[in-house]
Amino acid sequence: MADDDFATQVRLAEALIFASDTPIPPRALTQALPDGADLDAVMAALQNIYTDRGVILVQAAGGWQFQTAADLAPQLKRVIKIPRRLPRVAMETLAIIAYHQPVTRAEVEEIRGATLSQTTLDALLDTDMITPKGRRETPGRPTLWGTTPDFLTHFGLNDLRDLPRREDLLVEPPTIPAAPADET
Repeated sequence: MADDDFATQVRLAEALIFASDTPIPPRALTQALPDGADLDAVMAALQNIYTDRGVILVQAAGGWQFQTAADLAPQLKRVIKIPRRLPRVAMETLAIIAYHQPVTRAEVEEIRGATLSQTTLDALLDTDMITPKGRRETPGRPTLWGTTPDFLTHFGLNDLRDLPRREDLLVEPPTIPAAPADET
């Protein structure tokens, strides 16, 4: 393959990823590139171009996207409006759904040990972090909830296997050494 052809493939992949507001799946990149193009080589070259730049090329939600370099993010926060953070109850609910999906509202409530308001579910739906994933085949046929590709993108995950292991998230209380006995 001529160097000009490969350079054109890299530019084409770059333009496609740049033009999209969501991660571009490998299949879409393969369809955009000429037959026989080596997608892995194209993406490696593109990642190399964006090493140590203001934006970097990352894999997220099963696709490729540009994102701000981590070291520059704090400076941008002064200029760019940051979306409002979800309330703690919504984050707890989101974590339960992420780790136990598909899960029903009743199961979320059982795990949390508290009722789940419709407002919390609506907030997660409005931010496109969760979506209905069908219905459980039990009486009442409750809705099953799961996370969305936007959830993966928001948290910088390529897929759900990239979530931290639950065991790694458990914090053990610090142990306090026993005071030495007085020797009188």
